[in-house]
Amino acid sequence: MTFGFGQYTYEVAEGWFKPPNGWTFGWIAAVACDSQDRVHVYSRSEHPMVVFDRDGNFLASWGEDVLQDAHGIWIDGEDQVWCTERNTHCVRKFSPAGELLMTIGTPGQAGAEDGAPFNLPTDLDLAPNGDIYISDGYGNARVHHYSPAGELLNSWGDWGKGPGQFALSHCVRIDRYSRVWICDRENSRIQIFDLQGKFLTEWTDLAKPDTIFFHPEEDVVYIAELDQQISIYNFDRELLSQWGGRQRSDRPGEFIACPHGLWVDSHGDMYVGEVQADSRLQKFIRQN
Repeated sequence: MTFGFGQYTYEVAEGWFKPPNGWTFGWIAAVACDSQDRVHVYSRSEHPMVVFDRDGNFLASWGEDVLQDAHGIWIDGEDQVWCTERNTHCVRKFSPAGELLMTIGTPGQAGAEDGAPFNLPTDLDLAPNGDIYISDGYGNARVHHYSPAGELLNSWGDWGKGPGQFALSHCVRIDRYSRVWICDRENSRIQIFDLQGKFLTEWTDLAKPDTIFFHPEEDVVYIAELDQQISIYNFDRELLSQWGGRQRSDRPGEFIACPHGLWVDSHGDMYVGEVQADSRLQKFIRQN
């Protein structure tokens, strides 16, 4: 059975990943692929980071001694793995082998006042110069801008529905034009800023966007939406493909719970992790 339409049509690969016997992953909050298309599955489980090859064969696991509450993931150009930990109020940077390299924030300690980093942060991305942008969305309505060394440079955002305000800043991604896209999930929109936090524009009337992904060489945005939907647009907001129907379904290729993590590998295949459903990670194989 195929999903989507046009140039973005997919088939679902049922049962594509093969965890070790007895392992379960709980809620799969985030997924990301490195330069070798190794698939990193970041979940709320006893094995928070599990790595598979693109055929679903188990390669490694790590983070059991550090990671506590999976939420967002980013893999940079050096295959370093950045993990946003929601309940522990911090961001962790790891080597490709899982060695802890840096922590931003004080683990287990929320910011001292409203707006101060971090209070249940959600995700991050890196600018071309290595600066770090972190969405701080459950306890704060903020985006924080750090230097590569972890020094806070700037913050913006407040509670509300207006430009530059958030109900839940749930994901941050930077496109190839150095624009900062923020999933303002509970306002059902994406807001777009420059690197200094100046509001540029917004996309409204989305189905509660959780996570977005940019193809590095195309003006295309992939959106995982909380209301059981995947949407693909070009930067002019022309709809290129969509499926899910905003209704719960346990059929392969549809969504029993909430699409929360999304990544596309170098072959164009898509990986979608769900929360509110145990071990639900689907692979969609692009057909054209």
